[in-house]
Amino acid sequence: MLQQGTFDGRVAVVTGGGSGIGEAIGRELARLGANIAVLGRTRDKLDAVCSDINAAGGTAKGYQVDIRDRSGVEAVIDSVMTDFGRIDHLVNNAAGNFRVAPERMSPNAWNAVVDIVLDGTWHCTQTVGRHMIEGGGGGSILNIGSTMSKQGGPDTVHSASAKAGVRAMTKSLGAAWGPYGIRVNVLIPGMTEGTAGVEVLHRTQEDFDEAVGTVPLGRLATREEIAHVASFLLSDYAGYMTGAELVLDGGRSLGRL
Repeated sequence: MLQQGTFDGRVAVVTGGGSGIGEAIGRELARLGANIAVLGRTRDKLDAVCSDINAAGGTAKGYQVDIRDRSGVEAVIDSVMTDFGRIDHLVNNAAGNFRVAPERMSPNAWNAVVDIVLDGTWHCTQTVGRHMIEGGGGGSILNIGSTMSKQGGPDTVHSASAKAGVRAMTKSLGAAWGPYGIRVNVLIPGMTEGTAGVEVLHRTQEDFDEAVGTVPLGRLATREEIAHVASFLLSDYAGYMTGAELVLDGGRSLGRL
């Protein structure tokens, strides 16, 4: 855990911040002093998270938006700038995924996931990045990746492909925006408890038990563990890290004997 006050005076935008990993990251950044703009599609979730953060002494405001909508993203980011005056950090966490055999995947199924994961990440990143460049103060952007983008996803080809694109985007922007003082990194978590991904991709207890059995540490990550590492990558403590990817999967991608 970072020191209290690490993000004092900073403003962080978190997409998909109404639940799961995004919620945990927003809560942790708020605990460390950041003002949080929580982006998501469901108003009730946004209101609940922001209410909790504000009740705990932090500052958070929810913004309802579908990140697939470029004009909607631009309007919301303009609102964040009006409300907070600046943006120092962006967490691209919003995602979508479901299992389907690739030969049976419809064009709509492909587009539904790629539009959120790849296009939505780009809409948010470019829009926020332009404000960071114009402001001249730099910033840090963290993309939330997926191990399937490194290993392949036989029944999640759409998501694996989109997340691979996010990894390439991360490296490309790390080089392009470094001169502006903007760092761009990607955190690749493994199976994490309390997330929709675990529920969607492991629909039976047998599936779940089999998956956990492939993790050398023998358990799922907690959302708080992911949030702690995310806050480090966003912070000045990681000030010389950009275009990098960090895998946090309990060793699952290493394999087991």
